[in-house]
Amino acid sequence: MSQKKSRPMLQFTRLGQDWPDKRPAEDRRRDFGEIYGQYSNDKAGDQASRCEQCGIPFCQVHCPVQNNIPDWLKLTAEGRLEEAYAVSSATNNMPEICGRICPQDRLCEGSCVLEQSTHGTVTIGSVEKYITDTAWENGWVKPVTPLQELDQSVAIIGAGPGGMAAAEELRKIGYAVHVYDRYDRIGGLLTYGIPNFKLEKEVVQRRATLLEDSGVVFHLNVNIGEDISFSDIREKHDAVLVTTGVYKARALTNPGVGALGVFPAMTYLTASNRKGLGDAVPAFDDGTLNAEGKNIVVVGGGDTAMDCIRSAVRQGAKSVKCLYRRDRDNMPGSQREVTNAIEEGVEFIWLSSPEAVLHNEENIATGVRAVRMRLGTPDASGRAKPEVIGGSQFVLPADLVIEALGFDPEDLPGLFGEPDLSVTRWGTLKIDYRTLMTNMDGVFAAGDIVRGASLVVWAIRDGRDAAANIEKYLTAKAKKSSSPLRKVS
Repeated sequence: MSQKKSRPMLQFTRLGQDWPDKRPAEDRRRDFGEIYGQYSNDKAGDQASRCEQCGIPFCQVHCPVQNNIPDWLKLTAEGRLEEAYAVSSATNNMPEICGRICPQDRLCEGSCVLEQSTHGTVTIGSVEKYITDTAWENGWVKPVTPLQELDQSVAIIGAGPGGMAAAEELRKIGYAVHVYDRYDRIGGLLTYGIPNFKLEKEVVQRRATLLEDSGVVFHLNVNIGEDISFSDIREKHDAVLVTTGVYKARALTNPGVGALGVFPAMTYLTASNRKGLGDAVPAFDDGTLNAEGKNIVVVGGGDTAMDCIRSAVRQGAKSVKCLYRRDRDNMPGSQREVTNAIEEGVEFIWLSSPEAVLHNEENIATGVRAVRMRLGTPDASGRAKPEVIGGSQFVLPADLVIEALGFDPEDLPGLFGEPDLSVTRWGTLKIDYRTLMTNMDGVFAAGDIVRGASLVVWAIRDGRDAAANIEKYLTAKAKKSSSPLRKVS
């Protein structure tokens, strides 16, 4: 039920910061359930009322989807939750997902004026999650019902967050939308890459169901270039949007990386998530991708590395260590995730880099030889460059070594059988940034396949922008061909 109590704003001088209850580390180590509880009505309203209602809302400025955060915080404080949801969902197609997995400490909450003035940030992400979960409970989240059905269709290649956001926006306008994906479920990274303790899969599934109820048609287990050609996709639809993401894992290049027991992060996480979904996963069941009873070493310092180490803990690993070549302050991942991992028993080996994977005569991994690092002068990116400390080698026992070094684009022109599709020197699709169109007429691209590996919230923003540009393109195309509108009966 929605709350009725109305509160004045600027209550940060009276109310301290108060997060939703977090399950004790010893309890949450045993399962994959989400670790944070839900706000009560009173607590959500109280925490929202701490907002300072800044004239220049830096929280909104630093939100990729430009959420009207002060507005929906005020509505929450006033007990107007249905209106708060309407405002929140006006700029974000998946607010309850972003509320769970966005690194708010690096975005909205990290930019909050209260955080900068040491009063403690408004708990924006937790309130966002609360608003939308309440909306689902009360039936306020409705399928899209366009005012008119247009006689044009759009193909979206990739059913991840960018494709899902674009699909919803295009259905609002009235286009027929067909989404093609090589996996057997909707969601992409949301389904197979992010563990349940951060994002339970029913949260993703209800969004997928909402899109289906809105008239979006999903074609799953479809490989473009094999099951259907890219040229056929273009011929069947008036516009095409590519939102495949980037899935090619960056691999270690050290001696011994070919040993049995060295795996990319997504291979490990997908097996774990599929097991949680009830799928048959032979590589997990035979112990290959199961961390139980093993010494685990994860190499990397981003959010994917955090997902791997925290999954290994829950699988019952003997020990879990994370090797990162810089220090904690320079980690690219969320600091909250690091804190959660430490609470759960993960050991971080800062300022260390792998030199070799050690293995036995059967070529089975037994350890990682690493070397200590120090931070030197900044490199081209502006970050302090790690430098090797001579003679500082040490060995970590490892039965399973997980590479969490980031992702690069796959060879889409090769996969799609479309050599004319232009890419940048990094392998991302080359687009006109004014229109988001590639070098091929009517073919657009958005999300990680354009910007490189990034955040889910940026994929949502890019998907929304792509939908707006596709509408402009199709409107102009319809005018040229005098394509009639088919009114909804």
